Amino acid sequence: MQLHNLKPKIGKKNKKRIGRGGKRGTYSGRGIKGQKARAGHRMRPEMRDILKKIPKLRGYRSKIRPNKIATVNIGDLEKKFVSGDKITPQILVKSGLLKKIGGQTPAVKLLGSGEITKKLMVSDCQISGPAKDKIEKAGGTVSLKNNKN
Repeated sequence: MQLHNLKPKIGKKNKKRIGRGGKRGTYSGRGIKGQKARAGHRMRPEMRDILKKIPKLRGYRSKIRPNKIATVNIGDLEKKFVSGDKITPQILVKSGLLKKIGGQTPAVKLLGSGEITKKLMVSDCQISGPAKDKIEKAGGTVSLKNNKN
């Protein structure tokens, strides 16, 4: 017995190769041409196509946005506070004129809408020109620590 005479008892089963003629006709059930007729065809997922069509934002994504400044009119201070009170952002939150933003006390700017007759001591707030004039005319004080017009 020679090596070339050796054969396995069970014959080798060939994998079905479609699209090459054979017993299923010329196109072997794949139709004529197109993506689905080619070897190794894969259809793209629909969700990916949808995402590709959405317009993309260019540039660096996590831009630092300036904190929004909460505004309070001095007419509101007239209603809520007594003469001689100190006004700070924390006190404005406690009084209910402002709400915390993201768990933090917001920056505050006082605007000159309304009239004021009470002496108030304003600190740690930004303040507009007319509001400053009205508070000082009423006998109050304004500390210029964080003042930005």
